[in-house]
Amino acid sequence: MTLPTPRGTLTPDRPLADLTWLRVGGPADYLFQPADLDDLSDFLKALPADVPVFPMGVGSNLIVRDGGIRAVVVRLGRGFNGITIEGTLVRAGAAALDAHVARKAAAAGLDLTFLRTIPGTIGGAVRMNAGCYGSYTADHFVEAVAVTRAGEVVTLGPEQMNFRYRQSDLPEDAVLVEAVFRAETGDPEELNARMEAQLARRNETQPVKDRTAGSTFRNPAGFSSTGQADDSHELKAWKLIDDAGMRGATRGGALMNPKHSNFLTNTGDASAADLEGLGEEVRKRVSECSGITLEWEIMRVGDA
Repeated sequence: MTLPTPRGTLTPDRPLADLTWLRVGGPADYLFQPADLDDLSDFLKALPADVPVFPMGVGSNLIVRDGGIRAVVVRLGRGFNGITIEGTLVRAGAAALDAHVARKAAAAGLDLTFLRTIPGTIGGAVRMNAGCYGSYTADHFVEAVAVTRAGEVVTLGPEQMNFRYRQSDLPEDAVLVEAVFRAETGDPEELNARMEAQLARRNETQPVKDRTAGSTFRNPAGFSSTGQADDSHELKAWKLIDDAGMRGATRGGALMNPKHSNFLTNTGDASAADLEGLGEEVRKRVSECSGITLEWEIMRVGDA
């Protein structure tokens, strides 16, 4: 198979385990790290139409299966992580870390503090409508710029994204490159204090030093009349897992973390099959005990 020659870096048979937080997974057929927006657009436009594309952030919410990914994996780097402030608008590259955006916004007196404890990048936050402490990406979203599989650069508003609880309508093979958020103003010191409190709370309740990918399963959520997720009526996934007796359960090197049972953990030598298999065992036990089927929040991709 002949691929276009980009200005960025194109690496064949690139192992992906070291690019994910769980440190598992086989190789991608190709890993593409574009030099800039034009390079990305030109490459996708010239790429044969039958070659799949998989956009990847920092792998914070991802299991790559042991057989790897039969696709060109697109991973954005330095040319896509800028953060600029324009009045009450925050413009962030898709590769910018959520925590960095929250800190820079707070320094400018803008409240995007909910992003501070969300692992990963802005691209992932937009795609999955990430949220925390009652705020969701959709609450602040103005627009995003993406590159389609055909190489077309498009601007997407809230209607096109159609945000829902942990979901959006962004096509799976479209590559987000930038997003704009509107934020309320606040005192920088107060915003920083709030973020420090959030970090302290997270560190007390979550296994932040272990090898995890954030929350494994979505909380079975209630919804308000407007279609927004309503945290006050959520069932907690960790409680359902505990009630099913799966806190501390293991398979190979995989563990449902004793500190927070909704954190699937690689204890050091887990395979992707160990992790996904344990997750599926948890889903089965929870369903048997409560009649509720947990939905994965971690994305699983590739060949077994």
